[in-house]
Amino acid sequence: MASPFLAIDIGNTRLKWALYDAAHPGAALQAHGAEFLDHIERLADGPWADLPAPGSMLGCVVAGDAVRRRAEEQIVERFDCAPRWVVSSAAEAGIVNGYDHPTRLGADRWVAMIGARHRMLDAGPARPMVVVMIGTAVTVEAIDASGKFLGGLILPGHGIMLRALESGTAGLHVPTGEVREFPTNTSDALTSGGTYAIAGAVERMVQHVRSHCGAEPACYMTGGAGWKMAPVMNGDFELVESLIMDGLLVIARERAAGWT
Repeated sequence: MASPFLAIDIGNTRLKWALYDAAHPGAALQAHGAEFLDHIERLADGPWADLPAPGSMLGCVVAGDAVRRRAEEQIVERFDCAPRWVVSSAAEAGIVNGYDHPTRLGADRWVAMIGARHRMLDAGPARPMVVVMIGTAVTVEAIDASGKFLGGLILPGHGIMLRALESGTAGLHVPTGEVREFPTNTSDALTSGGTYAIAGAVERMVQHVRSHCGAEPACYMTGGAGWKMAPVMNGDFELVESLIMDGLLVIARERAAGWT
């Protein structure tokens, strides 16, 4: 009988976790949640206190070694489960890494691409892809129909853009506004400017992939702020909240033979 599987995504701001009934795509979600990084120590005696112990876990982390160690302490304390983390490699689970130095690619970007390719192949024939993560930072990845990662963009998210403008512009401290086609106040101008800057970068990558691959790419968007961007995007973007968790499930299945 399959044992529960714990998937963890440690971003720049929060630790997201999900417990599934097995370590493979399509497994039933039993529980999930998120904690800000300042509060990781609450997990063992808080949200995880009544969870069944997973037989295995797999995660990705971009927040650095200190945060990873704090998460590992909670995993071992509560579940006595060996922590395992994804590190980007030359190839895995149908994606070939085109980065100049493959191991330097952010693990969250790698895992999201793997999750997106599985989702795309599950829905139909192979196509090129554009995979967008909207979080503290924004990443925009290009993958061809064979699964080769061609390259990607990194740009600041909404919050970083706003803080940069506030710190570099005298007297500019305004609340978040609305996205407008023609903003007529500073709050709306800042929010609209940041939103359309991100949208423009994404749409340019879609054009590059379309031209390079000679086919219309499947486009996926994920991340905590993805819902803010989806309404202003041109083209057909599928908003997938669990793309990194999906990727972790795919990788877990691929690596299952090594877990004894």
